[in-house]
Amino acid sequence: MQSILRNTRAALAYLGTNSKMVAGMAILAVLLLIGIIGPLFVDIRLAEPISVRTNQPPSAEHWLGTDSGGRDLLAVVIAGTPQTLRMGVLAGVIGTTIGVMLGLFSGYFGGWWDRIIGAVTDTMLTIPPLAILLVVASSVRAVNVEMMALIIAALSWMHATRVIRAQVLALRELGYVQMARLSGLGSFSIIFREIFPNVIPIAFASLVGATSGAILSGMGLEVLGLGPQNTPTLGMTVYWALLYAAFSRGMWWWWSPPVIILALLFIALFLIASALDDFANPRLRSQS
Repeated sequence: MQSILRNTRAALAYLGTNSKMVAGMAILAVLLLIGIIGPLFVDIRLAEPISVRTNQPPSAEHWLGTDSGGRDLLAVVIAGTPQTLRMGVLAGVIGTTIGVMLGLFSGYFGGWWDRIIGAVTDTMLTIPPLAILLVVASSVRAVNVEMMALIIAALSWMHATRVIRAQVLALRELGYVQMARLSGLGSFSIIFREIFPNVIPIAFASLVGATSGAILSGMGLEVLGLGPQNTPTLGMTVYWALLYAAFSRGMWWWWSPPVIILALLFIALFLIASALDDFANPRLRSQS
């Protein structure tokens, strides 16, 4: 526990002075505030269909206009941004947790653990994830945000497994790990007390990457109409805009807000992941 706290303090001290981390967190905080503070000023019930007049351009009454389904697009953005973030974070946390656990056990124990986990990981990496996502998502009748997160998480653990396994293979041969083993410390105690604190930065970098990938995968499913039909999300907003030909009808206020927010979200996640890479990689840290 002391090792985890010591590494956490060192990480926070370094990342607090990293310009990429500060910029990424600032953008992410603004997007989170949209979902937290927005409902205090805008009635998000207007995000439901047939709530307002259809096809209205931005005005004093409807700041971002309305769509052909009778939704106020400002209410849709305020209600949909947290849902998209929740889906991505949930899928990223589940996928990364599975990947980290498998990587720790595979790298430390080796033997048949490593062979089985390695074979499954390599096999899953050869299968196009979008094809599996399409089959699974189309097979589930009622898809909600949590269900989408679970479907995406099932295919987002392989990268974390490989990265953590490679790191553990090097760590398990270090002197302090050998001393812990000779002193009679159990395998699980060595994994979680001696090795795990040293892979936390890599695990966090994998989490940010998995979250970004999950949002991108979720967007792909939603734009194809396989997302939650009754929940306003940024991806489903783009889907409805495509379905009702908003591009050819010149309704820029329909599709541009979710696209801009998604672009800002990906920029924020990229900056945070890049900062974590700088911290986890001593060579990059020294260059920065």
